Amino acid sequence: MQKTLTEMEKEYIRLQRKDFFFCFAIFAAVTVIAFFFTQRASDPTLNIAMLYTLGIFIITRYTEGYLYGILFSLLSMLSMNFFFTYPYGTFNFTLEGYQMTFLGMLVIGTVTSAMSTNMKEQSRKMLAQEKELAKKGKALMEAEKEKMRANLLRAVSHDLRTPLTGIIGNSASYLEMEDKLSDDEKRDLVIYVNNDANWLLNMVENLLSVTRIDNDTAKVNKELESVDEVVSAAVIQFKKRFQNAEVRVKVSDEDIMVMMDAMLIQQVILNILQNAQLHAKSKQALELTITEKENNVFFHIRDYGVGIDEDKLETIFDGEGYRKENKDETTRSDGYKGMGIGLSICKTIIHAHGGEIRAKNHPDGAEFIFSLPEETEE
Repeated sequence: MQKTLTEMEKEYIRLQRKDFFFCFAIFAAVTVIAFFFTQRASDPTLNIAMLYTLGIFIITRYTEGYLYGILFSLLSMLSMNFFFTYPYGTFNFTLEGYQMTFLGMLVIGTVTSAMSTNMKEQSRKMLAQEKELAKKGKALMEAEKEKMRANLLRAVSHDLRTPLTGIIGNSASYLEMEDKLSDDEKRDLVIYVNNDANWLLNMVENLLSVTRIDNDTAKVNKELESVDEVVSAAVIQFKKRFQNAEVRVKVSDEDIMVMMDAMLIQQVILNILQNAQLHAKSKQALELTITEKENNVFFHIRDYGVGIDEDKLETIFDGEGYRKENKDETTRSDGYKGMGIGLSICKTIIHAHGGEIRAKNHPDGAEFIFSLPEETEE
């Protein structure tokens, strides 16, 4: 502790010494220039006074505290009295108007020193606040990243295990009971394996998509993309997986351009459409509507099914289940039951784009809404 205090004292002395020499250097420079005016100008008094006033402003700007501004004001008045007022080379404090001039320069030195010191202090406080905010922002970003990792790990531990268990169980049943199973039963087992394998593939795609997000800044590389083209590509990919599904797309007649990572936004749309198709328990068409409002583009994906449990609306993007279950219905424990990882990644992707994502119920089902800011291309 003593060593730290000694270093601080040495630093303080060094700064005071620097300000002291700077003050006298400016004083000497101004005095030399003032002598130049006495030889060149017929009435140099006003110019000399302005020179010393300028020196006061320079001193208060580049030194710390009030001392050197006031010291320079005193030296300036003594110099003007000694060098530039009659009788030259002597001090004469009885000159008419000298007292007011002295008082004026002293006030100027004090006021400018006070203003400069206050401005410097405010600047230091603002800089300290900015550093503190940056530190807090970094801490919040780290906390968000840690939360994202925890959510993904929890979701992965469930969602990867479930389809793998289904694949292993159904394939083992096929191998052990092949001679005893009918063709329809064999086909059902193969369908289950195929569905679980596709589900597993979808989760791997989701995990790979996260690697496109910068680990340090939690941001993505964005380019100006056509919303119509991105939506179209996502719907085409969705239809390949769910050939009997129907999606009604409503977009603006004008082509909307947004800064985004097209592949990641396609993944978000695909995840939400897939969630709705598998969990809404409805055969009605899904709706995907694009709107613009307040420099943001909003994507509305609506289904007409069982809706979302009200107590899960705030946590559905944290890797937990959320759809209402029919108590009279026996649900097969397969990969279709775990959808947490897809929604958790949707949230990560949208936040990395600077947007927001939420879910709500409407009278006939559920609706997911996410937004992207309409940024200009950098």
